[in-house]
Amino acid sequence: MPATNKVTNYVEIEFPAVPENVEFARVAMACFASQINSFVLEEIDDIRLLTSEAVSNSIIHGYPGRPGIVRLRATIADGTLEMIVEDEGRGIPDVKRAMQPAFTTREDRLGMGFTIMEALADELEVYSEENKGTRVVIRKRPARSA
Repeated sequence: MPATNKVTNYVEIEFPAVPENVEFARVAMACFASQINSFVLEEIDDIRLLTSEAVSNSIIHGYPGRPGIVRLRATIADGTLEMIVEDEGRGIPDVKRAMQPAFTTREDRLGMGFTIMEALADELEVYSEENKGTRVVIRKRPARSA
């Protein structure tokens, strides 16, 4: 986040990369984001879904069949929510390709996670390095100001 933004609050959470923690992350981010009073209910729902998609990707694709850790950091600065979901998993060999609609490396998945995140976020950045992990940065601003 640029140094000119005034951070008014932040949270950092680290948890095992297990499916049971997706709902925990969703609820935690919804509660944290609700501190921005100008978010409407639909935007809080968007934040829940953004969180689900990013955390699920870390769990399912970052650590297939093995244990791992997911880090979730969020800040509120100048009325904007920034979420960072990070893992130290297998990484994404080709981020541009992975972000294409319906691209998936697993037959049991639809490949729409990044497409959904791009549609709901105001800004989405994905950084990844094979065998080192992935970092997804999501920024969301209220559609209306308080």
